Amino acid sequence: MRILVLNWQDHENPQAGGAELHLREVFSRIVASGHRVDLLCSSWDDAPARVNLQGIEVHRIGTRHTYPFVARKYFDRNLRANNYDVVIEDLNKVPLFTPLWGLRKVVALVHHLFGATAFREAPAPLAAAVWLSEQPIGIVYRKVPFEAVSVSTANDLVARGIPRGSIRVIYNGVDSARLTPNPEERSEKPLFVYLGRLKKYKRVDIVIRAFAELNVPEASLEIAGTGDYRARLEALAHSLGVSERVKFLGFISEEEKIHLLRRAWAAALASPKEGWGISNLEAAACGTPVIATNSPGIRESVIDGETGFLVPQADASAMAAAMRGIVVSRDLVDVLGHAARRFAETFTWERAANDTIAHLEEVVAK
Repeated sequence: MRILVLNWQDHENPQAGGAELHLREVFSRIVASGHRVDLLCSSWDDAPARVNLQGIEVHRIGTRHTYPFVARKYFDRNLRANNYDVVIEDLNKVPLFTPLWGLRKVVALVHHLFGATAFREAPAPLAAAVWLSEQPIGIVYRKVPFEAVSVSTANDLVARGIPRGSIRVIYNGVDSARLTPNPEERSEKPLFVYLGRLKKYKRVDIVIRAFAELNVPEASLEIAGTGDYRARLEALAHSLGVSERVKFLGFISEEEKIHLLRRAWAAALASPKEGWGISNLEAAACGTPVIATNSPGIRESVIDGETGFLVPQADASAMAAAMRGIVVSRDLVDVLGHAARRFAETFTWERAANDTIAHLEEVVAK
């Protein structure tokens, strides 16, 4: 097959996240299996306009903000003649409405839709624009086959008018060969970690408040990631009197991430909505339990009481109680960690890529 993927970013973009990790891991494997994949995405300062990433031919245009407005024009001028067997639109933020482009076959790939959570992150006018742009999805994409990364996301799509029979759930994978446990690296003192973007909607403030409420002087919290909410999170840690025990690591390399997860007693995630929660599976692969909110998407990457704990949304006290349970019963780190590792090993990128190929072949055959 000749495949075109439309995604806001590629995995080299400084703003890349879970969607770009999925794109790299799945579609590089699809290329390796003999198919041809092009990617049309946004650019950034000083980025080359054309590049080959693990066999994927990447076309970069515009910026994160202008991409939705220039994508179709670039496609018409430079890519339409390629006569792709299938075009995959990663529905994120502002849809491109590819079913209106006159394409042979379209597949919509969805990690998660923002919905009302946009108002927790962006100024009201921008949040309203994102929210409004998602409203026609149920009409414009109703006859399009979908791929969703979780049952939670599939349910969200059904609620918006997409037939359940049109949605194929294909879970993300995790690199369990690279992300491995090492009990010798585990911190002697209680250590909790957060890995991800420092954005308002991620509710990292709940993690910090929970850690402060834990009130265990020898415990520490390390926060890895970048984002425009960092200064306010640092101020919050200072106001709660835990700034000396909360360390902001900024951007860390993949190797540093592995060692951080191995050292942690538990990873924490308080986001009210995720497509899946790849960071939870990465922690699990390293044999580290996860304490997370019982939120759409996230609840599918944590088995409550077996690989970690799920707590109510926006409930810092409940998260603090889960942290305290792990501190008081140190053996839980190992018990939950072993189960988490076994759970993570059931999710592979090879399976995700193979399931994606099978689905795309079905779509093209029809």
